[in-house]
Amino acid sequence: MLRRLKTLAAAICVGGIATASGVAQAQDARQAIAGDSVIEQIKARGSLIVGLSTFVPWAMLDQNGDLIGYEIDVATKLAEDMGVEVEFVPTAWDGIIPALIAGRFDVIISGMSVTPQRNLTVNFTDPYAFSGLRIAVARTHEGTIDSLEDMNRPDFTFALRRGATPVPFTQATFPDARIIQFDEDGASLQEVLNGNADATIASEPSPSRYVAEYPDQLYFPIDDLFSVTAEAFAVRKGDPDALNFFNNWIAINWRNGYLEERHDYWFRSQEWTELLPN
Repeated sequence: MLRRLKTLAAAICVGGIATASGVAQAQDARQAIAGDSVIEQIKARGSLIVGLSTFVPWAMLDQNGDLIGYEIDVATKLAEDMGVEVEFVPTAWDGIIPALIAGRFDVIISGMSVTPQRNLTVNFTDPYAFSGLRIAVARTHEGTIDSLEDMNRPDFTFALRRGATPVPFTQATFPDARIIQFDEDGASLQEVLNGNADATIASEPSPSRYVAEYPDQLYFPIDDLFSVTAEAFAVRKGDPDALNFFNNWIAINWRNGYLEERHDYWFRSQEWTELLPN
């Protein structure tokens, strides 16, 4: 009996040593992951490097050639709260995710919608903004459009930005309508103003700005947002500390009203348009 108790005690002792060793190894692994986090790199460097693409009103150049916009406000406040400087790296949209993965910047803050395809390559934070599409129609159709179906006909033409979100939305919603595509939103708008297209679709606040600027030529027959999406920061995979920090920052700034206030300024008002080049 005594021999069995000694054997059991020895086994418990060995098990305890193994458990302690496992805990120590796990703690070392956690510390190594934390040390590799981009958050630690930002703190050591003293600056937050943000990748973005210029897109009104997310990020754009003002009359002095300086970047302004919702993203700029968000990223600047984020850096201030981290106690570091902020540096922006304008990047072509089709190369922005590869540039993040290559380490050209710490995080993408550029109105990037969360999609399963993108999530295969990067990790997304909680949303810090929401946006949607709106349809601006030539006033020549006023009084004739009461529903989406009224625009789904072969003699109705949509002018859209090539490769942008409105294209698949229009193809699915208005399969019988005609679509012409341009490289810039401005060219799509001009096509409607010139009478060569009946409507254009873009993400807010661009449509509201168009109608405010050309009230005699454009209007909203349907005052709804379509294809509402959530926008989030994108970070490299394998960095739980970065996700934790950014998610907490977003949550705090939703609760204190900062994100909503800045979003309303850039997406619901037109005050900032006077800052743009003529």
